[in-house]
Amino acid sequence: MGTTGPGTGGAESTSQTRRQALGRFLRHARERIRPLDVGLAPGVRRRTPGLRREEVAQLCDISTTWYTWIEQGRDVTVSPTVCARLATVLKLARAERHYLFELADCADPEHWQGDIQPLPQGLSACVDSISAPAYILDRSWNVLARNEALLDLFDGWPDRSEQPNLLRYIFLDPAARDLVVDWEQRASRVVAEFRADVGAHADEADIQALIQELGQQSQVFAFWWGRQTVVEREGGLRDFRHPKKGVKRFQQFTFRLAIRPDCKLVMLLTDQASRAAEPD
Repeated sequence: MGTTGPGTGGAESTSQTRRQALGRFLRHARERIRPLDVGLAPGVRRRTPGLRREEVAQLCDISTTWYTWIEQGRDVTVSPTVCARLATVLKLARAERHYLFELADCADPEHWQGDIQPLPQGLSACVDSISAPAYILDRSWNVLARNEALLDLFDGWPDRSEQPNLLRYIFLDPAARDLVVDWEQRASRVVAEFRADVGAHADEADIQALIQELGQQSQVFAFWWGRQTVVEREGGLRDFRHPKKGVKRFQQFTFRLAIRPDCKLVMLLTDQASRAAEPD
């Protein structure tokens, strides 16, 4: 018998589980759609509820065999285009569409494209209620919400900009070099974090425009973007040199938002060691 290398079996098992989950999800979604919902005659000898596999395949412009393999959880690749067609034909809600693309392990070509999307009602109030400096970024790192503590820490930014973007601030605003301690080191890591953040969307127009703008206006960004470095946004210690309050140290934490998966909430909590060292 052949042997499997370290970790390979686990990866294959995970992939198979994902494919099987995708097949079950598509079958359930197919069975709840009535033929009349997609402009088809109901027929008189329909043995299963909802649409037949061949009907879904026809509406999606793919072969019945291939669609059947997808439902059966076979090892086939489902492209973003096919996923988008399936989502439309099966009338998936936003969360269901996101789940479909997650299971298919591909990026949604229509996910949060275009202009900056406003936050769902109430999220800005959530940020305002946080006592520590906090803000929300979308996938282009546009600042969609911030609280007064963040405004104070960043000495008036992001309110100085009509459309504030954290990357533009770090690389194009001279104030960032004074505020961020060890700016060059932080800037290099920020580029690597951003690359990891937008990898699946790097070919989209708004991301490409931002990368091109930063590359043309900041030699530092252009250099580090060209290095192809990728790291997770891990958080950790962040030091800021406030013009009036001196150096402040924080622990940074980042959370993905369930109701806006393209967005993240960033919080800067006062470092406990630094707090203990402060005089009473």
